Amino acid sequence: MSVTVEGNKVSGRRRREDGEESDGVSGKKDRPEPSRLESCLDQPMDSSGIHELVKYTPSQLAAKHYDADTTEPISCGLQTLEELLTWKRSEANPFNVAVVPLATREPPLASTSRRTLVSHDMMGGYLEDRFVQGTSVEAPYAFYHWQYIDIFNYFTHNMVTIPPAVWTSAAHKHGVVVIGTFITEWNDGANACEAFLKDEEAYRAVADKLVQISHYYGFDGWLINIENTLSEVAVKNTPLFLRYLTDQMHERVSGSQVLWYDSVIESGQLLWQNALNQSNRMFFDACDGFFTNYNWTEQNLEEMKEDSGIKGREADVYIGVDVFGRGEVVGGMLETNKALEIIRKHNFSTAIFAPGWVYESHDDKTEFRKNQDMFWALLSDYLYIHRPASPLPFISSFCQGFGKALYWRGKHETERSWFNLAAQEIQPLYYHTELEDQGWLRSRGCPQDAWNGGCSLLLEGLIPASHTSTVSANIFSLNIPLPSKILVSFIHKPSAGISVSLELKTTDASLCMDNHNVKLTRVQPEVLDEGHQLVSLFSQLCGNMNPGGWTIRCLQLELHGCTLREVGVSIQRRGDPQDTPFSCRVGEIMLLDVARLQVPSELVLGMCIYDVVWLRGVGTLTESTSPCLHLNATLRWDYSSKTVQHFRVYWRRLRGPDPRIPPGQLVLLGRAYSNLFRVTELEVPKPPGLLELVVEPVSRKGFLVPESQWGRRSLSYSADVTQ
Repeated sequence: MSVTVEGNKVSGRRRREDGEESDGVSGKKDRPEPSRLESCLDQPMDSSGIHELVKYTPSQLAAKHYDADTTEPISCGLQTLEELLTWKRSEANPFNVAVVPLATREPPLASTSRRTLVSHDMMGGYLEDRFVQGTSVEAPYAFYHWQYIDIFNYFTHNMVTIPPAVWTSAAHKHGVVVIGTFITEWNDGANACEAFLKDEEAYRAVADKLVQISHYYGFDGWLINIENTLSEVAVKNTPLFLRYLTDQMHERVSGSQVLWYDSVIESGQLLWQNALNQSNRMFFDACDGFFTNYNWTEQNLEEMKEDSGIKGREADVYIGVDVFGRGEVVGGMLETNKALEIIRKHNFSTAIFAPGWVYESHDDKTEFRKNQDMFWALLSDYLYIHRPASPLPFISSFCQGFGKALYWRGKHETERSWFNLAAQEIQPLYYHTELEDQGWLRSRGCPQDAWNGGCSLLLEGLIPASHTSTVSANIFSLNIPLPSKILVSFIHKPSAGISVSLELKTTDASLCMDNHNVKLTRVQPEVLDEGHQLVSLFSQLCGNMNPGGWTIRCLQLELHGCTLREVGVSIQRRGDPQDTPFSCRVGEIMLLDVARLQVPSELVLGMCIYDVVWLRGVGTLTESTSPCLHLNATLRWDYSSKTVQHFRVYWRRLRGPDPRIPPGQLVLLGRAYSNLFRVTELEVPKPPGLLELVVEPVSRKGFLVPESQWGRRSLSYSADVTQ
C-alpha cells in the first residue's frame, strides 16, 4: 500500500488562529470514565464508522491532562491534599499509564547488596517529558545508563509527583524500579501533615490514595519527604502511616519500594541528620529504606556501620549525593566519584540526586551525550552492572529515546528532531577503553544514522600497528536463558579496512549467577548464506528491508542448557600492520527462538474514536485560503502489548466536499507506544467529509503484520447548521 509521511509537522504548542490561548481545553471534565467507555460502546461494532457534527465549542477535556492549545496528552502531579484525597480512577489520565511491566534482571533489587538510586530533579520537572506522545525538541535531557542503577525517583516540589509514563516505560524495560515523590513543605505542608496525620482514618485515607495512584499509573512506590515540623500527634502517627503505606504497596504492587527522606526527627523537629541514627530510626524501621541528606561526613558513615540497629539492612540505607555539590558535601559535579568511593568503602547504597547537572550546567546542549557518558564513566568503578534476564526474543536498535530524525529500517520516517523516552530500547554498555601503543576503543550513541529509532551504536577507535589480534568490543552484559536453536540478526555498517564478526559468550545454565568467577565460553554463530531455509523464512516474515548501505547478516546458533552472558563484536584489521582508525555502526541486534518464528495472528480489535474536539487553525493544505479545520480525537483499540514494539497511526481522506477529488493515500500521523493515541491538529477538508483512521501493529521482531489485521475506523463529519 502506498504510504506517505506527514512531512515535518512539528507538534508545537501553538495559539489558535482566532487568537484564543487556552479555551481549547477548559475546566475539569465532568464526564467520568464510564462515559468514555460508553462512547466506544455507542459505536456499533458492525459498523466501521461514526458521524460527528463540527462544533467549535470549548473542550470538556480535563485541563491538567491535556495541553490547552493542542489537546496533546500531558503528565502532571497533584498540588494539594484535597486533590489527592479526591483523586479517582475515573478522572485519571489514561495516557499516563505505563504499560511496560518491570523486566527481570540479574541481580534483582532484593539481592543487590549495594544499590544505586537516581533522583531526577530538573528545573521543576514535567518539562518536555510531560508530553506523553513525545514532542519536537532539538537537544533534550534523557537518561540511558540504566544498567548501573536500581531505583529511579522522579522528584518535583508538587505535593504528589506522578512519574511521567515515558520515564516508567524506559526504566521498566531495563528492570529499574520507579518511585514517585510525596512531599510536604513550609507552612502549607505543615498544615497538610496536621490534617492527614491526626488519626488512623486520616493517614490511611492518604496512604490508600497513594497506593491507588501507583497501581493505576504503573509505577512502583514512593519517596516520602516531610520537610516541615510535626506536632506530637503527627510525628507519633508518621511511622504508622509509613508502615501501613509500605504494607499496602507490597500487597498491591509487586517489588514496590517506600523510602523515607532524612528530614524530621522523632521529636517532630525539622532537623536533617545527614545520617541514620537514633533520632530518625523509627521512620527507617517502618518502611523499605532511608535516603540521607547530603551533608554527611565519613565519620557519619563509620558510626552507621557500627550501629546495631542497621545490621543486616545496610543495602536499605541510601547515602545522598547532590551532584550540584551544594553546601558542605563530599564530591559533587565531576568529583561525584569521590563521594561514591567513600560510600562503597563502608558498604552502603547511594542516592544520586540531580545527575541532570551534566545537562543543566553546560550551555552547549549538543554536547550532552558526550558529557553524560563522561560523568557516568567517572562513577562506573563504584557502580554495578545489572543484566537483562528476560527470555528471548532479545532485540535492541539502541534508540535512546530522542534523535535528529526518526528512522525505520535505515530510512527517515520523520525528518525532525524528536523526544519520546517511551521509544528507548535496551541500552548497551557505553565506555572508552585504552589499548596498547595509543590504541583505543569507544562505544557511544550516535544520531547521525540509525536503523530504527533515533540513533545507532557507534564503535570507533584506533588499532595500533603492534596489535595483531582482534579487538573485542562488548556491547551487552546479559543473563538470558537460551533455547536450543537461535537465529541472530546483526545489522551494521563497518568502515573500510576491517572485518567485523558477532561474538557471544555463554555459560552453563545450571551455574549460580552469584558467582562472578563463572567461566564463560566464547561462541561465534554460524553465518548463513542467502539461500538458507532460515534466511528465506526470516526475509519472508520481515518483507523487503532495502538495507541502503547497511549489512544485514543472519546467523544461527545451536546450544543446549546455556545462558547468554555477553554480546559483542570482534574487529579485525585487514591488510598490512599499520595504525588503523576504524568505526563500526551497529544498527540492530536481534536474537530469536527459531521455534517461534511466526507473525502474530492477533487482530487490532475494538477500535473506537472519542473525545473529539474541532478547532480552527492556520491551514497548510495547498487549497487553504482561509482558517482551516483541525481534528483532535482519541483513538483506542485492543491488542496485546507483549508482541508489539509500537503502533503506526495513519489517516487518509476518503471523501471531501468536492466529489471529483479521489481518496487520498495513507499519511503517517505518528507512533503509539500503548493502545491509545491522541490525534492532534490534523488538518482535514472542510465539511462534509469522510476520513479513515488506521492502526498498524509493528511487531518487536520486525515481522510485517498483514493489513487484514490492522485496525480501521472511519469518521464522517458535517457542518452544524445551528451554529
